[in-house]
Amino acid sequence: MRYYKTIISSIGVEVRSLLEGGVLILFAHGAPSGLAEVSILHRVEQVSERAPRLGAVLRIGETCAVVTAVGPSAWHKVRELGHVVITFNGAEADERPGVICASKIDGAALFAGMRSGTVIEFVDA
Repeated sequence: MRYYKTIISSIGVEVRSLLEGGVLILFAHGAPSGLAEVSILHRVEQVSERAPRLGAVLRIGETCAVVTAVGPSAWHKVRELGHVVITFNGAEADERPGVICASKIDGAALFAGMRSGTVIEFVDA
């Protein structure tokens, strides 16, 4: 099952440094400039009512991570605002309710593979 599919429209100037710390912020295209600097802006193509289950795959271009936790308000923000914070720390929970946690990845490799037009999706494994 595909839970979410979106296309990157632009990459903020601070995204690389955030990825070095294992954090990725997504905002739907049209976010205010202050948020755009730290975010991946994107255009949503598909979003399901159901949040990805634990073990689902987050695919960003050629890079994949496994979903390890979904905060209680995270999917609501995704559906309503196209916004989510993803932490690539492998945690089973996060103190921030709007966060999705995923397995650790190489932030530099992820950043190198992202550009306008790159697909981001959550799918069942």
